[in-house]
Amino acid sequence: MEKTVEKTEEELVAGRSLVDLVFSWSISDVLDDYLHRNQVKKIPETFMSTEHYMDSFIPALIEETRADLSSNMRMVSQAPAREIISLEKSKEHKPPKDLFYKICFEKMRNNLNGKGIYDPGVGDLLALTDVRPKDIDDLNRPGFNYLLAYVHRLYKAQDNGGGDKYYTLSILTSKPIEFELEEQENKKESIIAGKGMRKNMKANVFVVYLVNMMTNIRIWRSLNSELGGGNMNIIQNVLQTSSADGQDCSHCLSEVNRSAALSGMEETITSYSDLNDSQQAAIVSCIGLSECRHQSTVKLIWGPPGTGKTKTVGWLLFSLLKLKCRTLTCAPTNIAVMEVTSRLLRLVRDSLEYKTYGLGDIVLSGNKKRMTISEKNDHLEDIFLDHRVRVLKYCFKPLSGWKHTVESLINLLEDPEHQYRRLENMERKNEEAERQDLEDEMLEIEVINNEKETDEVVDDQNKKGRNSRIILKEVLRALKDNKKKEKQKKKSVSPQKKKISRQKKLTKLEEKENQEDIPSFEEFVKERFKFLSTKLDILIAGLYTHLPTSIISLEVVKNMTRALDSLSCLKPLLNSVSVGEEGLKQVLNDFENEESGASQFSLLAFMRNDCVQKLNSLPRNFDVPDIFDVESKAARNFCLGNACLVFCTASSSANLHTEGATPISLLVVDEAAQLKECESTIPLQLSGLRHAVLIGDERQLPAMVQSKISDDAEFGRSLFERLVILEHKKHLLNTQYRMHPSISLFPNKEFYDRRIQDSSSVKKRNYQKQFLQGKMYGPYSFINVAAGKEQSNNGRSKKNLVEVAVVSAIVASLFKEFERTRERMSIGVISPYKAQVHAIQEKIGNSYNTYSNFSVKVRSVDGFQGSEEDVIIISTVRCNASGSVGFLSNRQRANVALTRARYCLWILGNGATLVNSDTIWKKLVTDAKERGCFYNADEDKSLSKAIMDVFLELDQLDDLLNVNFLLFRNARWKFCFSDNFRKSILKVRNEARQEVITLLATLSSGWRQSPEERNIIVLHGTSSELLENYRVNDQLSLIWTVDIVKENKNDTQILKVWDVLPLPDLPKLACRLDDVLGNYTVSKMNRCKQKCIEGDLIVPMRWSTSSGAALESRNPETDPAQLLSKPFASLVIRDQSEATTSRQPGRSRKYGFSSGTRGSRPGW
Repeated sequence: MEKTVEKTEEELVAGRSLVDLVFSWSISDVLDDYLHRNQVKKIPETFMSTEHYMDSFIPALIEETRADLSSNMRMVSQAPAREIISLEKSKEHKPPKDLFYKICFEKMRNNLNGKGIYDPGVGDLLALTDVRPKDIDDLNRPGFNYLLAYVHRLYKAQDNGGGDKYYTLSILTSKPIEFELEEQENKKESIIAGKGMRKNMKANVFVVYLVNMMTNIRIWRSLNSELGGGNMNIIQNVLQTSSADGQDCSHCLSEVNRSAALSGMEETITSYSDLNDSQQAAIVSCIGLSECRHQSTVKLIWGPPGTGKTKTVGWLLFSLLKLKCRTLTCAPTNIAVMEVTSRLLRLVRDSLEYKTYGLGDIVLSGNKKRMTISEKNDHLEDIFLDHRVRVLKYCFKPLSGWKHTVESLINLLEDPEHQYRRLENMERKNEEAERQDLEDEMLEIEVINNEKETDEVVDDQNKKGRNSRIILKEVLRALKDNKKKEKQKKKSVSPQKKKISRQKKLTKLEEKENQEDIPSFEEFVKERFKFLSTKLDILIAGLYTHLPTSIISLEVVKNMTRALDSLSCLKPLLNSVSVGEEGLKQVLNDFENEESGASQFSLLAFMRNDCVQKLNSLPRNFDVPDIFDVESKAARNFCLGNACLVFCTASSSANLHTEGATPISLLVVDEAAQLKECESTIPLQLSGLRHAVLIGDERQLPAMVQSKISDDAEFGRSLFERLVILEHKKHLLNTQYRMHPSISLFPNKEFYDRRIQDSSSVKKRNYQKQFLQGKMYGPYSFINVAAGKEQSNNGRSKKNLVEVAVVSAIVASLFKEFERTRERMSIGVISPYKAQVHAIQEKIGNSYNTYSNFSVKVRSVDGFQGSEEDVIIISTVRCNASGSVGFLSNRQRANVALTRARYCLWILGNGATLVNSDTIWKKLVTDAKERGCFYNADEDKSLSKAIMDVFLELDQLDDLLNVNFLLFRNARWKFCFSDNFRKSILKVRNEARQEVITLLATLSSGWRQSPEERNIIVLHGTSSELLENYRVNDQLSLIWTVDIVKENKNDTQILKVWDVLPLPDLPKLACRLDDVLGNYTVSKMNRCKQKCIEGDLIVPMRWSTSSGAALESRNPETDPAQLLSKPFASLVIRDQSEATTSRQPGRSRKYGFSSGTRGSRPGW
């Protein structure tokens, strides 16, 4: 029976059943966080069958899909969008269900109104609207009902000739499209789609990006056994677990059954001094799986922070490569995949026997843009799948590739006259196809000549090989750009114009040929030899770099190199010949006399013969299918199927589930504790897979889960964590190499039961670095930011701008130190809240981006997992009386944040809030106090100033003038401020406010003007005896007096600030204050005037109300500053004077005062 040519729904749209389910939700369904509350059950720890196992994840996956969509939909006003310029039904369009359309839109050069431009991708879920949405309601407008589209195919972007690109998408929609696009001059001709078209309805239509469903669709297909692998061996093994699980195969443990290669590799690992015992044991245990075919095994390697997990994985993979064990290495994210790939690649490059021969056994698959391969990670390009396919396509191109180049070079050397005549004929025929090949060749010659000049001065063979690969990249880029230009030209002109253009082009080429003439025979031979020999060089580099060792042997590569060496010797001999046209022909034809001393050019003839002989020894063909003539999936599958080590994310391993794919023997999952167990089923079902090694740490961050319901159901739990819960055996890496012992002490005690030891390297004296002066900036400290204030950012995230200012001040101090020492320094700033991360990034800006040896990275805790820096600053943000810390209480999140630093870890937070939280942070603050590592931010002058500056910047003067604020809390002199002063300071400029605060801080320390500098406001009256007038600047003066308040059973001197005023207003103030100060008794007046001098400073005095004797003393043990150490809020400020005389009614309450505490403003 013949197979039907029509594709099924599932073939057209992978995971169609999940897409249809999403289409069935209304907007209210999507926004309903309790929609699936009754359907989602907690995922068990053990399972009865593979069906029970797979089915257990599906409800939580559906809910998580809804939560992802809901989260993005709530932010729809910020979503990337694009206007549609054309729309048509596709050939698969079959109402009422298969609503397939093609849409097209133009790539815009600049963002419109600051909005993000949608960059299309397969798996995207889009909303179609007639406006750019400002809120969710715009997705469901009258006359334009809620309409979703799923992108299931993306066609190549096509240039329009003006630098812009047209993208065409094939989409499946939730409902029929019933609108007509508005026709505009710059749009393509509109094509009407849908049924029941509304004749008068024309609109601008936009696609709005909502979410990418690709990962969830792949998981869905895996759980529903739709991927094609169907291998349940390992999954069957992990349904339940026993003490025997994870144990080595008894048959393979026998030395008799071990291969010499495995025994030799185990000996290499155990003798390698750079690996500790726990690392060696873990690797040896895992590489034994490469030869075991008797059972399926899952092994766990437990890698706490800094224990060399990536290094261990690198050596494990390196060993498996040497043992030729076909292995897939996965990780949850592109970043994690690139990290482990980079580590492996460093080991491989250091061990390669010949240049880059052997890299063809390794392939990295992924999204080039997301992995930034050509920008930041070009060292991975040699193993990147897309680049490999392009290189091999170039190498095996029928009319210009490897075979053609070798034979052309042989023909040139054997019969140069024939080749020369062939060029003449080609020039005369002007065949377009041949002309195009000639143009491509000329372009190659131009690139090769430009790039090869730098290569010729390089002596090192490895560097020469690298330069050859660089030239190859440039050739590929130039050919690609040229191809684009040709397509643009073809699309931009009509057929008639094309014909005329082609004729003009040919005419111009002919004219050019007539002007320049065909090159002479001598020029042709020398230039042609130069081009072909150089091209052969880059083709050889491409072949030995990108073909697997199973297809190209080392002996063949060495023969290729010998041929290149011979060509290099022939080149200068050929260039040195200058005997004219006929003379060169005679020399090149002189094969018979190469051994005759009578021949002047016998050496040239000998070398030519040697080159031909070595070129003839090279293979023309390799055991490679004829699939590289076009870019195809078959070419990708060939590269993936013949590699020994394959790297990709767990999600994209779905692409390896292809019919007839070469089986994978072993699966290695890095960062396995961050991979959802349901997602790990994608690679676990690969055909032929026998064993798995999971590397991770369940005590660090798990996978992110959006839905609270799914999270409670353990949807984010990893297979690694579940196996640990079931007490599956794991290999612990027990030595940390990252953190100074002062940093590792607390996390080791709290998270790892003191099972991790510090390596000798971190214990050395030179590992303790003092980047800033002061004990506060030692290896480990908690910096108490008591004056902080948490704010909610639109109810979604939190920030603390005081901590932002403190972070900025510390980073500025570190940069100043860097400028002084010029020593390399990397700083990481971590906060659990996105709003705080954003606020810190805004504050710091791009100030430090231009310095190569000074880096500052600001990220969330999740963004820092796996990273490390010299200095880490943690901003905990939370600051409240209740001790509420939200998800900051998560122990795994705390563990990650506390283990990123190498030399210094400085934790910022409100100590009181964290202690009241009764979480891990309470333990941390208590531990810091016990270890003498607890400091107050205001103890550092630069931090104190930064805090004051932020209060001024935010106009939070009530907080700033609170005497419990750091400015006054530990000052010698306490203040109280009049209501008039508080009102006046709000009216002055920011610069003047800063000057007022600076003056207050100076006065609080005990500094005073000399008597000669005293500014007298008035000469007569009570106020003239007490009022002090200190100039703030040229316009303003601060007016204050010394006053007496009762504190417990003592009378204490304080500073009373009346106002800050322009100079002309001072006499009026003095006159009004005469009434208030006139109520003071003589005793109080005298006490206000008394001074206690300590060096150059004036200190406050205190009297016992019972004895009347002053308590001031110059003895440090009874320092007045110490006597005033209690918070000023405890002072009792009475609304009466000591005078027995009555006040004048209504006068004394005119100047109300407060101690600085909000809500308490007793009058004077």
